[in-house]
Amino acid sequence: MQDNEFDRLRDAVAALREARVLCIGDLIIDTFNVGSVVRISPESPIPVFQSGTETTVPGGAANVARNIAALGGSCRLAGVVGKDDSAEVLIEAVEATPGIVPAFVSEEGRKTSHKIRYVALGQHMLRVDNETSAPISPSTEDNLLEAAIAAMGNSDVVVLSDYAKGALTDRVISGLIDAARARGLPVVVDPKSTRFKRYAGATLLTPNHKEASAAAGHALGDDDAIVEAAREIVETCDLAALLVTRSEDGMSLVERGGAVHHIRTLAQEVYDVVGAGDTVIATLAMSLAVGLAPVEAARLANIAAGIVVGKHGTATVSPSEMLDRIAELRSGGHRRGAPLLLSAEEASRYAASRRSEGKTVGFTNGVFDIVHPGHISLLEFSRSTCDRLIVGLNSDASVKRLGKGPERPINTELDRAAVLGAFGTVDAVVIFGEDTPIELIKAIKPDILIKGADYTVDTVVGADIVQAYGGRVQLAPIVTGKSSTNIIRRARLDGGNQ
Repeated sequence: MQDNEFDRLRDAVAALREARVLCIGDLIIDTFNVGSVVRISPESPIPVFQSGTETTVPGGAANVARNIAALGGSCRLAGVVGKDDSAEVLIEAVEATPGIVPAFVSEEGRKTSHKIRYVALGQHMLRVDNETSAPISPSTEDNLLEAAIAAMGNSDVVVLSDYAKGALTDRVISGLIDAARARGLPVVVDPKSTRFKRYAGATLLTPNHKEASAAAGHALGDDDAIVEAAREIVETCDLAALLVTRSEDGMSLVERGGAVHHIRTLAQEVYDVVGAGDTVIATLAMSLAVGLAPVEAARLANIAAGIVVGKHGTATVSPSEMLDRIAELRSGGHRRGAPLLLSAEEASRYAASRRSEGKTVGFTNGVFDIVHPGHISLLEFSRSTCDRLIVGLNSDASVKRLGKGPERPINTELDRAAVLGAFGTVDAVVIFGEDTPIELIKAIKPDILIKGADYTVDTVVGADIVQAYGGRVQLAPIVTGKSSTNIIRRARLDGGNQ
């Protein structure tokens, strides 16, 4: 993308707070039990899951609403719940979220959808669903249509979030699309059914690759196959556009009239795809609400999706994260500005905060006295393995104890810290006075510990600590013949020959 395109996306993020969205769909409660697996059961060859910390968040259409609110917009949320404990939990959570106004309809005898996922070491071990997925009754259809259509007067765009849990029946879908079109409101649909004709008349559908293939009746193996199928779907379903989300291959947008845009993925590392589709449709709808063209809306949604899949569980994206990512993309992946200069205690809090946002924290260390290609290679490699890189920098006193010579370091610790910021790869620097960074590693608890390949994993200081809590050690390729000591030695020899 060109600079002006990045400027438009940046301005669009700020404009999203003006978006007023009506979201109708299947309401779900998502519970994540993050525990551990320590052995195989002696009773049968299955893992024994040790229950851990549980967190519960609104999911399904309610997670679309959470994403809208997190990006600064307002959302009226309509859906169906049962008269049960899960409904009470969902209602309380939604009402406590600024930016969301619920318009829920209850149905006697219906179970509110509740999904419980059991996770160990970042892997989903089991999911237990407690729900009613049968279509809602005709009287509940009437009540849902009445509540949703009443909310259209204060909305700029309508989202249908279909999780096939029974709320979005054919009658509800057609009634909502007809009402929205009569009011001139765009309708964006995240489809679960592969009978795409039931969404006829919508503005934009966002199926994933599997759903699009099922709707086409055959596998869509490449860009050309996706475009051909998408064009047929656009025509037969009277759509303005179809956006196929393609996981690691990004997205493909095909508009009525022939315009095609293949938007490649911007995810740095994928941890969890739960709820990623909710982030996509929320960002798309908000973007259309504030006047973005479909291709610009898709690019913004792609950026949001690339952020959210790097988080664990049912997550959302903030405007500041979007702006940071746009700035990072504009600068070729490098950060802008000098790195933070932190104490060990501040670095510990910084790392914990970044992890709470779903980001990975990397750590490397060194003297970095006279920066050379070997240093640059190490920093580039280190930053490529993580979302945020912290560098431990030997203090002037500790450098003298390392035995590099009485005149070392050539540059002071503050000068060396400043130079580290010139390459856009370092997010924070911590100056440490000990002989090794072991205490700093204990404080920061990096997800990834990086050293040059002139070490082995066993000889990297702190490797055992990092590996013990599930982190990993990475060895960076070495640029041979490059070191500050060699550079200083050559400079002295050249000076002596003058």
